[in-house]
Amino acid sequence: MNLRAVVIGASAGGVQALSHLLPGLSAGFPVPVMVVVHVPPRKANALVDLFAQKCRLPVKEAEDKEPLVPGTIYFAPPDYHLLVETERTLALSSDETVNHSRPAIDVLFETAADAFGPGLVGIVLTGANHDGARGLRAVCEAGGTALVQDPATAEVATMPEAALAACSAARAMTLDEMKWSLEAMVRS
Repeated sequence: MNLRAVVIGASAGGVQALSHLLPGLSAGFPVPVMVVVHVPPRKANALVDLFAQKCRLPVKEAEDKEPLVPGTIYFAPPDYHLLVETERTLALSSDETVNHSRPAIDVLFETAADAFGPGLVGIVLTGANHDGARGLRAVCEAGGTALVQDPATAEVATMPEAALAACSAARAMTLDEMKWSLEAMVRS
């Protein structure tokens, strides 16, 4: 597989799941990683500082019109949808909420699927709604790879279960299996 980007979506319990997954990526991980976590609007984004201390890759809050840099983890800012434009730059949008969320996982996944096609890996982690299910299906339809946190290991199984139901090609994995799978993909 020619991996070109990773998108990750998480909600309830997501900080703990990401704390297991993201620090496990090697310092030489060669593709950008974009993350949407459902966070309350009008709150400072503590996620960037939290993960910058834990991860071997640079971590930053995504900025509008910013070109994607390999080996960087981008978090969606609170109250903005994160999109990938076809020229592989990031965009921020304050459009209406999707699945009662802004940022919404579906918005990131669908736009990234358009930009990266079969070079994209989409990952849905723990959460209490259905955000990410439609987006993960778009990743699969574009020829990308779909990974889902095993619902039995998720703090809240609703989001992983919805993603697995929406995308029959998705593979359920533990967080450790996801880390190993991502590292294997960049080495192949």
